[in-house]
Amino acid sequence: MSKLGIALAIYVGVAILAWFTLSDQRIRLVTLAILAMFAIRTAAHEFRKRAEAENK
Repeated sequence: MSKLGIALAIYVGVAILAWFTLSDQRIRLVTLAILAMFAIRTAAHEFRKRAEAENK
């Protein structure tokens, strides 16, 4: 498994824990939105790094 796959799996694990742990709906959604933002940034960084490596 690649580093990206491991990172995304950890984000999913934390999101599942947040879903079952947090009882307030608003806090739960904000937490999931922040985790989604970090997951998208992580994936975008990896894809950009791969694209730059192909251009060299």
